[in-house]
Amino acid sequence: MTDYPFDMSVAPIVTPFFDPATHTISYVVRDPGSTACAVVDSVMDIDYAAGRITYDHADAIIAHIREHGLTLEWIIETHVHADHLSAAPYIQAALGGRIGIGDGIMVVQDTFGKIFNEGTEFQRDGSQFDALFKDGDVYHVGTMPVVALHTPGHTPACMTHVMGDAAFVGDTLFMPDGGSARADFPGGDAGVLYDSIQKVLSLPDATRLFMCHDYGPNGREIRWETTVAEERAHNIHVGGGKTRAEFVAFRTARDATLAVPQLIIPSLQVNMRAGVMPTDKDGRPMLKVPVNGL
Repeated sequence: MTDYPFDMSVAPIVTPFFDPATHTISYVVRDPGSTACAVVDSVMDIDYAAGRITYDHADAIIAHIREHGLTLEWIIETHVHADHLSAAPYIQAALGGRIGIGDGIMVVQDTFGKIFNEGTEFQRDGSQFDALFKDGDVYHVGTMPVVALHTPGHTPACMTHVMGDAAFVGDTLFMPDGGSARADFPGGDAGVLYDSIQKVLSLPDATRLFMCHDYGPNGREIRWETTVAEERAHNIHVGGGKTRAEFVAFRTARDATLAVPQLIIPSLQVNMRAGVMPTDKDGRPMLKVPVNGL
């Protein structure tokens, strides 16, 4: 990891926003040297049974940014989420900023464009996003450099964003007692996920790691922050020196028992479009349900 230009002397101010409906944690990350900030993994509220979209979670983030006089520069998606809908364009319309995701989005768009039978009008080149990150790309939030690390395995587009001494890992890792993400979605791979986790765990021990999800295993309170050292020592799936072969065998067996995420059908259609709802031929917001397609 010495080839990446990390600056662990910078300690961004991180404010979490927990969404109990999807167990997602979104973040406002402020550059300590300015009023610039980024939003990581925002949530748009959906009542799927009623076909109703609301924005309470996103409005709380917007209110926080305005209340503290911050300038939103980036709206980051760590990957194409399968369990919640992104509010990125809603937040962008209110506050500005650029929407960014890993360039593996093009693989995801090609895969799910076929599953959802999208026509040629659906671009599969990532052009719905303002920026596509490659491994090692550096961008800035105010004065703070951010390094994008490609960490696939859960999905091809997964990225970990290292902002000073804080890393936002998406679904690549959970809290130590939560383990790791599933790797059985199209384009996922348990062995690749293991390699990506080792990449994250090669960051300095004191690096703060921020999770995208927490489910409170065994009834504990919801948590979202840990460190590289804690994960390396205690993560129940990869900690304590577990081998790649052990992880792949465990992850493959476990994934075979997992149900499909409840919001996977709307989430994928919206998130592969950078949070924009698909429409029918008359321009009305409309979702598809592929039968036996997932």
